[in-house]
Amino acid sequence: MPRDERDTRLYTFDLAPGRVIGNKYVVESRLGGGWEGEVYRVNERRTGARRAAKLFFPQRNERDKAVDFYAKKLEQLRGCPIVIEYHHQETLRYKGAPVSVLISEYVEGTILSKFIAGRPGKRLPEFEALHVLYGLAAGLEQIHTRRDYHGDIHAGNVLIQRRGVHFDVKLVDLFNLGRPTAANIREDVVQSIKLFYDMLGGQRWYQAQRQEVKWLICGLKRSMIAKRFPTARHLREHLDTFQWFAND
Repeated sequence: MPRDERDTRLYTFDLAPGRVIGNKYVVESRLGGGWEGEVYRVNERRTGARRAAKLFFPQRNERDKAVDFYAKKLEQLRGCPIVIEYHHQETLRYKGAPVSVLISEYVEGTILSKFIAGRPGKRLPEFEALHVLYGLAAGLEQIHTRRDYHGDIHAGNVLIQRRGVHFDVKLVDLFNLGRPTAANIREDVVQSIKLFYDMLGGQRWYQAQRQEVKWLICGLKRSMIAKRFPTARHLREHLDTFQWFAND
């Protein structure tokens, strides 16, 4: 029989409110978690300012490669409104071992997947979905102008907040697909169109969509999406100018 070895990998930190990080930040609440780690809302002890703290599971952050990737990428994209602003790194002692923590700005809002789940039919009306898609395209345009990419656009990585008839959109997390090639930049556009399709209810509602919406989605054919929208700028310009057909 195989030897019974204890799994020492971490899958949650389960930090209680009041826990101190780096002698500078006090945990308020857990915001979410994923494959790489968990994110907590924290309060800066000296100023009272709220921040977001991402704690990396050690097995996902060997030799601090993951946290260094995040920090460098966020710094490169500083000034892009769709990207959360990076502040600095801290270290937390957890069960006697050091855990790397990335401190960034805290943004009010709702994760898109949660927002959609709370809507009738668990989908968005077309104009709301178009507003979110436009915010994504405009934000990605600035990232792509810097010859960079996001790499992991889905409803769990998009933070939204209503502002009038608009949505302010922020992207959380980043994925390392390697160097910023044209293919990786195009992938952001493909993922954005797929997210638009999902926001509208996916396959169940696709046939009922207007022709203008179907033209955008391209039947989720990657080659067609890439031809119509080679970059986020092309997608944003289309959303700015396309004509609505008359209703039947």
